[in-house]
Amino acid sequence: MTKGKISFVYTHYDRYIAGSALPLSPLKLESIDPLKSDYFLERRELGIINVGGNGSITVDGEKYFLGHKDALYIGKGIREVIFDSDDEKTPAFFYLNSAPAHQSYPTKKVSLSEANKLELGSVETANRRIVNQMIIGGIIQTCQLQMGMTELKRGSVWNTMPVHVHDRRMEVYFYLDVPENHSVCHFMGQPSETRHIWMQNYEAVISPPWSIHCGSGTSNYSFIWGMAGENLDYNDMDVAQITDLK
Repeated sequence: MTKGKISFVYTHYDRYIAGSALPLSPLKLESIDPLKSDYFLERRELGIINVGGNGSITVDGEKYFLGHKDALYIGKGIREVIFDSDDEKTPAFFYLNSAPAHQSYPTKKVSLSEANKLELGSVETANRRIVNQMIIGGIIQTCQLQMGMTELKRGSVWNTMPVHVHDRRMEVYFYLDVPENHSVCHFMGQPSETRHIWMQNYEAVISPPWSIHCGSGTSNYSFIWGMAGENLDYNDMDVAQITDLK
């Protein structure tokens, strides 16, 4: 995340894009070279979650206001998207996910309070957490993009345990609310041969369809998950037993 800029990472896993927009003054979303398109959303859909101060997103002339941890979905075919902050001293931090789209669906805002909330885990297993489903079927109609945010309760450090893979979808984790001088150890790889990477606040990691994706922090934290692929069933996953991990 860089103040005053829009930044992207393009992956060939399901042609997914993860990025950010941190406007100190209005920032216009432009197409990028890998897309070979006249405008960014010519063949794509876009999901946005604001993890900073209050801001707004103007979508083909219609303005949507996003507070902290509010989400916005923008469908295929929208030509102009402009990001702005209410106050440059406390700017909006817009986290962006985008996937190819075959059909246009309406733009829709989902506040954190409107998310579908799942309470999972327990204090005993150090993974008590709230899963906020935001850009997902039943709340917003999309082509293939899904996004939400998981918030760990104080005293819990493990996310997504037991781990799983889903061959039909890839996933990106974006870590936030990581306290200063703390980190999250993110686990990837095949269940029989795992790898790890240390993540800091406002960093994202791409998980291919064949990889597990979970983490454990030195404190509680939150993370945004984004997915795309051929299956929109959130529960379509192949669970790996904890004792089988190597």
